[in-house]
Amino acid sequence: MSQRTATSIPSLPASPPEGEGSKPAAVRLFAGFAGFGAGTVNLAISSSFFALGAEGPGAVGYAAGGLAGLWGAGLLAAAVVFLARGSVPGGGAAGWTLVAAAGIHVAAILLSTPGTSGLNLSQAAALLLTLMIIAALAWLRRTSVQLRVPPAGAVPTGQPGRLLLAAFAGAVVVAGITTPGLAASTAGQFAVPHGEHGGAPATGGHHQR
Repeated sequence: MSQRTATSIPSLPASPPEGEGSKPAAVRLFAGFAGFGAGTVNLAISSSFFALGAEGPGAVGYAAGGLAGLWGAGLLAAAVVFLARGSVPGGGAAGWTLVAAAGIHVAAILLSTPGTSGLNLSQAAALLLTLMIIAALAWLRRTSVQLRVPPAGAVPTGQPGRLLLAAFAGAVVVAGITTPGLAASTAGQFAVPHGEHGGAPATGGHHQR
């Protein structure tokens, strides 16, 4: 264990830099957006499993729905904490939990039955969003950027315009993956189209005779 070995292992800085670059800040936002998207899609998958359990499989469908619901709620809570504090709840264990969740989504797609095949698109969307979270967190660790927000008053050293553009692009990408996943779920299939939220126009009125 020489000095060469000790210095070959990168470590995170003891405190975040005074001015964080726009690229790490954008990656943080992207990871948070992907967390919101994955959590929402998992909640939609949960509703589909509950509907499936009511129609046939019973306990199995309810158990799968409960598991997906808890995971979706956990992802939403973790995304809020990450964006607010910059730290990942659970530390290193969170990464392995995300990898396990990705594996479950893959297994759900490969082992789908006729009753659950309609969820393949939702599972694929959740899988892709989960992989995006894993990749974003890995990038932050690899660049030795501490997973914590900069201190109060710190301003990213990059151009604010680039950060806004990157955040917008990340939000568009996440929305483009999340929306089809939600639409393929039971909740999405029974959603009211936007043009029909107001209901049918009234048949009577002051200006009609």
